[in-house]
Amino acid sequence: MYNKEEASRLRQQFWISFGQYMKPIPSVGGCHVNWINYKTGVKHIFFKMDVNNKMAIISIQIAHPDADIRELVFNQFEEFKLMFTNSVGTDWNWIINATGENGKTVSQISTILENVNIYNKQNWPELISFFKPKLIALDEFWDNVKPVFENLI
Repeated sequence: MYNKEEASRLRQQFWISFGQYMKPIPSVGGCHVNWINYKTGVKHIFFKMDVNNKMAIISIQIAHPDADIRELVFNQFEEFKLMFTNSVGTDWNWIINATGENGKTVSQISTILENVNIYNKQNWPELISFFKPKLIALDEFWDNVKPVFENLI
């Protein structure tokens, strides 16, 4: 086990390494993008990545505080499900009411890689291989549908 400082340092090291690995890759629109803190440009819609000592997750989170609007946005994502699946694959979970990291209700579209550990550097290539193609595919999907969501919220 690592103490809190060592665990924090390893987490930071992983995200710095992943950011450096992704830095030369432009967005589908050709612009420079901060892949670690991807900005969707639409309020209340976030692309999130997280990893701990058991699993890694990448997700789209719809965090609008109004449940009806959040459901409307989630339903719009469902309208694009075929395009989404063609871009990012089929192994995504669609949850209209999930609990976000701050305990608030969000809608979430996510996929998980289990049996990986951020504190084991030998798992880092597998983690990067999980995050990289999914994040690039999300960027491609988002480039196509973002205008719809800009006008929706």
